Amino acid sequence: MNLRDLVYRLYARRVEGRLDHAQVPKHIGVILDGNRRWAKASGGTPEQGHKAGASKIMDMLGWCTETDVEVVTLWMLSTDNLNRPEEQLVPLLGIIEDAVRTIAADGRWRVHHVGTLDLLPARTQAVLKAAEESTRHIDGILVNVAVGYGGRQEIADAVRSLLLDHAEKGTSFEELAEIVDIDMIAEHLYTRGQPDPDLVIRTSGEQRLSGFMLWQSAHSEYYFCEVHWPAFRKVDFLRALRDYAARHRRYGT
Repeated sequence: MNLRDLVYRLYARRVEGRLDHAQVPKHIGVILDGNRRWAKASGGTPEQGHKAGASKIMDMLGWCTETDVEVVTLWMLSTDNLNRPEEQLVPLLGIIEDAVRTIAADGRWRVHHVGTLDLLPARTQAVLKAAEESTRHIDGILVNVAVGYGGRQEIADAVRSLLLDHAEKGTSFEELAEIVDIDMIAEHLYTRGQPDPDLVIRTSGEQRLSGFMLWQSAHSEYYFCEVHWPAFRKVDFLRALRDYAARHRRYGT
C-alpha cells in the first residue's frame, strides 16, 4: 500500500466515523455516468469503460449495505441508449446482463427491473426476469436495475396501465376523471410500493436528471459528482451522504 492509498483510507474512515446513520437516505438513485469518458481518458475502449463501470456497481451496493440504505436504483440503460448503433448496443447489453446476474448471484440483494421490457431483446428480458425470480425471497437491499428506462416513458406506461385497469373494471372516463389522483398514478409506476428516492447521485459532472425518475424525484435531493462512474470511490459515496445529512428537507413547506 502506498502513502496515497493510506491517506485515502484514513480519510474515508474519518468521514464514515462522523456519519450519522439516522440521517442516511433510505432510497438512493444513481445515474451511472461517464463510462466512455473514463475509458477515453484512460486510453481504453468504450467496452472497457462499461465493464469497469459494471464492476463498480458491486462496490456501491456493498457501501450501501454498510450504511443502512434500503433501496438503490441504478440507471444502467436509458430508452435513448437503445438508439445506439448495433455494434455499440449489443456489447453493452451483454455487460449489463452479466452485471445483473452478478448482483443476483451475490445473495444479499433483491433485484427488481424498472423499465419497459418490451423494448429490450428477448435475452435481456430473460436475464432480468430470472434475476427477479431468483432473489424474490431475499430480505436485503432492494436493487432496482433501470434497463430500458425513461422517465417520460414510465409516466406514459403508468397512465396506460391505469386506464386499462379501470377499463376492465367498467369505470367510465367521466368516473375516472373524477377520482384519479396522484396516489392512483403512483400505484402504476415501475416503483409502486417503494419509497421515493431521498437522494439522487449523478457522476461525471453533468448537472441534469436526463429524465431519471421524473415522478419520484419531485422532492429528492441531488448530488453531482465530478468523477466518472468507474472511478467513483467510497469516499465520494460518503461525501454524498454527508452532504445529504447536512441539508434541511422542507418538502415545500
